[in-house]
Amino acid sequence: MLNSAVRVERSLLLRRTVRRVVHTLVVHALLLTGGVILLAPFAWLISGSLKEPGQIFVLPPVWIPNPVRFDNYPRALTILPFHLFFRNTMIVASMEVLGTVLSSTLVGYGFARLRFPGRNFLFVLLLSTMMLPWIVTLIPRFILFKLLGWVDTLLPLFVPAFFGGSPFYIFLTRQFFMTIPFEIEEAARVDGAHYWRIWWQIMLPLSKPLLATIVIFTFIHAWNDFMGPLVFLNSMDRRTVALGLATFKGLYSTEWNLMMAASTVATLPILILFFFCQRYFMRGIVMTGLAGR
Repeated sequence: MLNSAVRVERSLLLRRTVRRVVHTLVVHALLLTGGVILLAPFAWLISGSLKEPGQIFVLPPVWIPNPVRFDNYPRALTILPFHLFFRNTMIVASMEVLGTVLSSTLVGYGFARLRFPGRNFLFVLLLSTMMLPWIVTLIPRFILFKLLGWVDTLLPLFVPAFFGGSPFYIFLTRQFFMTIPFEIEEAARVDGAHYWRIWWQIMLPLSKPLLATIVIFTFIHAWNDFMGPLVFLNSMDRRTVALGLATFKGLYSTEWNLMMAASTVATLPILILFFFCQRYFMRGIVMTGLAGR
């Protein structure tokens, strides 16, 4: 009887192990398949950036260029003043990130910690502005910046970020700040810290996952923004990367290999930023939805 029970237990353990291994293999196979599908466009972008113009639309598709044209990259980056485009885009993205982080965390801190009449109504009103399409405010904003003399400058692209940021980021900030124990803030207030110091020296250092999330989202939006620079910028030396890439598309012909080469280089800052911040980014996505009061 003892030997029979041992054999049955070993058989059950073996079945569980086999099921676990099969489940792991299936999950990894699905994830690998999904990863290949998601990486296929980027692989095609790199492949096209190394091809001659006539190879890009060949059927069946040629994934490995023959011959490999590495000179597409220096040609793509010198045929237009891309060093100016990258400089302008970096200025806009950096300033928009700074303005969004400061304004969104400050407003979110007010909604999460301060008690004032109409707080909940104002917060709901703030969230309702997310339903307002960006295109609705385009003409009034253009008229405003025209009167200020800011058209054909970089100011309209990042100055609004310093005056409220985004309702979405304010919502994320409020939710995250509400996960931080009130006892920490009360202890700081007992020690004589005022609201500004609590926000700057306590809330922000404790909010690295939140800040990483805001930085990544804001930087990607500013780096890829096309409509804003198209409306407010006219001069070639003030264009951003998105406008510079669109310049490759001509009226009668398009040098797709050069556009793909420039696009490959343009994606590198976003990839580098994400790889450096992905740990905090994932923590921020999880933690910003834990509280609700």
